[in-house]
Amino acid sequence: MTELPPYWLRDNCPCAECRDPRNGQKLFQIHELPPDLAVAASTEADGHLEVLWSDGHRSRYPREWLDGTDEGDGRTERGKRLWTAADFAPGLPGASWEAYLTDPAEQAAVLAAVRDSGFAVLRGVPTVERQVLRVAESFGYVRVTNYGELFDVRVEPSPNNLAFTSVAIAPHTDNPYRDPVPTLQLLHCLENSATGGDSGLVDGFKAAAVLREEAPEAFEVLTRTPVPFVFRDRRTELRADRPLIDLDPKGRIREVRFNNRSTGTLRGSGLDAFYAAYRRFAEITLRPELQLTFRLGPGDCLVFDNTRLLHARTAFQQDGHRHLQGCYADLDSLSSTVAVLRRRAAALDTIAALFAGEGAAEYLGEEVTMAEHMLQAAAAAEAAGAPDHLVAAALLHDVGHFHGALHGTDLMQGQDNRHSDSGADWLARWFGPEVTEPVRLHVAAKRYLCAVEPGYRERLSAASEYTLTVQGGPMDEQQAAAFAELPGARDAVAVRRWDEQAKEAGAPTPGFAHYRPLLAALMR
Repeated sequence: MTELPPYWLRDNCPCAECRDPRNGQKLFQIHELPPDLAVAASTEADGHLEVLWSDGHRSRYPREWLDGTDEGDGRTERGKRLWTAADFAPGLPGASWEAYLTDPAEQAAVLAAVRDSGFAVLRGVPTVERQVLRVAESFGYVRVTNYGELFDVRVEPSPNNLAFTSVAIAPHTDNPYRDPVPTLQLLHCLENSATGGDSGLVDGFKAAAVLREEAPEAFEVLTRTPVPFVFRDRRTELRADRPLIDLDPKGRIREVRFNNRSTGTLRGSGLDAFYAAYRRFAEITLRPELQLTFRLGPGDCLVFDNTRLLHARTAFQQDGHRHLQGCYADLDSLSSTVAVLRRRAAALDTIAALFAGEGAAEYLGEEVTMAEHMLQAAAAAEAAGAPDHLVAAALLHDVGHFHGALHGTDLMQGQDNRHSDSGADWLARWFGPEVTEPVRLHVAAKRYLCAVEPGYRERLSAASEYTLTVQGGPMDEQQAAAFAELPGARDAVAVRRWDEQAKEAGAPTPGFAHYRPLLAALMR
């Protein structure tokens, strides 16, 4: 405890006075802490460190958090898989467009490949114009430049860029004259019937790492020499002065800018050393073992990290047509999407474990297990053509029996465990009110139906009749009228009816995995 800096520890206090419980953001400024802040006392219990501060404030920190490490933002070489062409002999990372759109795990894997290896290829993307924008929007936002929201890579009669000709293009990064540079590029092949025109990629981080190993002095020169990158046409004039190899404060490779066509005129001292290093680096990028060459066919969409990978193209003959559409996007949105998809997957794994574990227990005196009951309710909702949010509510309506101060067994022993509230509160970390409110109100819906629908109570099972009495019995007239006015009342009544149907021993239902995509789409 004594080795932890007090201001660091207090700055990270997780209590509701220090951080907004709804979003985790801090509610104080660092200068508001006492200048003589100190730990007055500390104890460890139940996997937590409890601290009493000199100003009387109390903090409680999970030991797991205290023992954690910081992996950084994943943008440097530390968080990457540096590669050579041989690493992709089995095939390029990617997936079909259909699988990417319909399976969150596939989408996460593709985007993680872009983040970690620098690129991925989506196959079977519809060969219609502007479709590349939809690919970008599937994980983030399009970065508009002077080329517009998208650009056509094909032979143009009066090109303002050599990319719009049929000549070979050496390995390079795009738009180095911008600051910040577009961090992602997408190229969608609409047609490629010309002879030649193969695509190439080079891992710029790997090339820079090779330079650092073989010629550390040259590496150092390229990290400290600002290069003027320039672009001009009749409507645009752009310039950014950045080194070819950019490092983070810890000396790790973070960005490569390499584009001979956009390199302006350097002036001043040290030019001999710079050009010797520049030439050495350029030669490394052209080594065959670093050059990954492949052909994009119609429907292929290449997504790659423009701060890391150099891309290239072989020359092509004009005996056919080669037409790609491209756009720019940014890594922050892609990384955010990966993190959210993985967070959702972890949440779904938690819920799945509940169905497989505690859900296998008896369902409160009924002839089915907890999991069977909830799966039957979801199947009934699905069979009724219910919207997805109600299928989810039916599937999850009884999770509160596992996640409250009292268990479902307490309910059967005469103590209301208020599982509808505890379940809704537990689910609210992942789902919106369209899912959680029917869960919260489904017990009240039973009490309501018993009050207003003749014969409903008589159809209850013996166990459900018993829990009705524990939960307050049928509503009176005033309570029923108030319930009917609640925004989620109608949905809760629907869930309640599926709940009552879901008690048939041995009834066939889909497993939890069937509902994962539906739940993933509803998560926030």
